[in-house]
This record gives sequence, structure tokens and C-alpha cells, in this order.
Amino acid sequence: MTTFLCANEVDKAALKALYKSRWHVELDLRNIKTTLGMEHLSCQTPAMVEKEIWVYVLAYNVIRLMMADAARLKNLLPRQLSFKHTVQLWTAWHGRGGDLEGREKYCQLLTLIAQKRVGNRANRIEPRAVKRRPKPYPRLTVPRANARKNIAKYGHPEKLK
Repeated sequence: MTTFLCANEVDKAALKALYKSRWHVELDLRNIKTTLGMEHLSCQTPAMVEKEIWVYVLAYNVIRLMMADAARLKNLLPRQLSFKHTVQLWTAWHGRGGDLEGREKYCQLLTLIAQKRVGNRANRIEPRAVKRRPKPYPRLTVPRANARKNIAKYGHPEKLK
């Protein structure tokens, strides 16, 4: 389904390629939300939530920049490299006190990033279903501090079946 008015004016192969490229947008959004941990925002005011979102977008762009540098170093396409692998490498590198001062150390990190490649996933079909079931606990509908006071006063509610 498209917004094109005349179906005869549109090249079917180009439309098919455009539809397949949409998959990258979905993967990028998933990477921002799941891989970077933006599934749940922790700020409480709208201004801080906006800042938190911008921090995630900045982190995403920095990681993609490292992936692009690594791909250029090894003559690959950036989409051939693993986003999650890059995040894990950067976290481990930074956690062990690794800095990026000097071109040699940065090239070492880029070489490690370029080692993990994703497979060719052309025409991949995935079910749109949630595998894990939600926990059998009620939703937290009051502030956490109030819920703690209620538990201290009345104890935990009966387990749901």
C-alpha cells in the first residue's frame, strides 16, 4: 500500500527495494530502544525526558560513527557490522580504562569492531509475537515510595494465579 496515485508510473523493483530498506529503520529503532536500554526512561519531567532521549540518540550516533570508521578501515559496509558487538566492545574497552588517545589505540578498537559481521538476512521473515510472557504481578499504579509504605504496613498482596 502506497500513496502513489498512478501505479503504472512506479517501478515495482524500486518500490520493493524501498520497502526492504524500511527494515533498517526498524532495526535502528530497536537498537536504540533495546540494545542501548531506552525501553524505559527514568526521568520524570518532560524537559529531562527530552534530554534523556537526546543522550540516547547521541550515543547511537557515536556508535554508528565508530562502526563507519571500522567499516572504512576494513573495506566493508557499515551495515555488515554488528551494532550490539560494537556497544559491548566499547563498554568493555571503556570499563578497563581504555582510552582512545592516539590513532593506534583507536585503530585497535576499530579492528576489533570489524571482526564481528552480521549475516546476509535477505528476505528474512520473523513472527510478530512476544515469546516471554509477562510476570504474574499487578502493575505499579502508585508511586514506588507509596507502594513500599503499603507493603510495610499491610504486607505483600496475595499471589495472583
